[in-house]
Amino acid sequence: MAWNVFKFCTALRGLGSVMIFMVLGVVGVTYYALVVVNYGPSLFHGDLDLLIALAVLLLFHSLLVMLLWSYFSVVSTDPGGVPLNWKPMVDEEKGDVDPLLGSEHTGVGLGVDQENMVANPASEAVRFCRKCNLFKPPRCHHCSVCGRCILKMDHHCVWVVNCVGAKNYKYFLLFLFYTFLETTLVTLSLLPHFIAFFSDGEIPGTPGTIAATFLTFVLNLAFALSVLGFLIMHISLVAANTTTIEAFEKKRTSTWRYDIGRKKNFEQVFGMDKRFWLIPAYSEEDIIRMPELQGLEYPSRPNLDALQQF
Repeated sequence: MAWNVFKFCTALRGLGSVMIFMVLGVVGVTYYALVVVNYGPSLFHGDLDLLIALAVLLLFHSLLVMLLWSYFSVVSTDPGGVPLNWKPMVDEEKGDVDPLLGSEHTGVGLGVDQENMVANPASEAVRFCRKCNLFKPPRCHHCSVCGRCILKMDHHCVWVVNCVGAKNYKYFLLFLFYTFLETTLVTLSLLPHFIAFFSDGEIPGTPGTIAATFLTFVLNLAFALSVLGFLIMHISLVAANTTTIEAFEKKRTSTWRYDIGRKKNFEQVFGMDKRFWLIPAYSEEDIIRMPELQGLEYPSRPNLDALQQF
């Protein structure tokens, strides 16, 4: 009997607040080492040390606010679930059959093969989730951890204890962005102190503060490098208007239906209002005029049918 690893996906739910406290723990250690131990005391010095400390602390606290704001926005925002009353659009003029008339909602009578509907989410064919017993909107996938279908699902992230989908993908990207900036700032700020560990001179501070500084430098350097990789990957996904899951589906087709140009692809994630691009929120105007931000409707390439003929 084959072992189905997905039966154990729900175990990830048990992490719950543990991961949140872990993130806050890293933030706490970093704050202690950078602010309390190293740069806070420099505020009482004069001349150049004072100016450097003010610059570092001001930038650090600004990035920290944006990082935590973005993080808790990802954690607390529903990524987007399929409305119970949602059903595919029917064009009666073309003689389409209402998909809800299919046998026991299994997709029978839709005019397409159900196996292809489930296996090829990149197509416009109506798809049906047997686990949720609901029709699946375009770009929707079932999350085995959450136990439901998520609109424009990218992945389930254990660090945010939530799925990353249509309604919180922007917040997740901003979390990566500000985490990279923050950890890079901390790494560069503590680099002179880290180099001092390997010098012959005496290092000021207690063994506890020295250990905290060393640990903070190593942790932030590791996070900066790893987050940079994720950030580059997601920038390429946004530019092509795909998700992590869709990046694999995209390999099955020569033309990607939802790639409508880098500028419009970017706006589908961050909105059209430039004032809101760097904060985890959308303007009311964007929410009203951009239905794709709700995860149910997405514009397609206008010349797609012509391209598929070649």
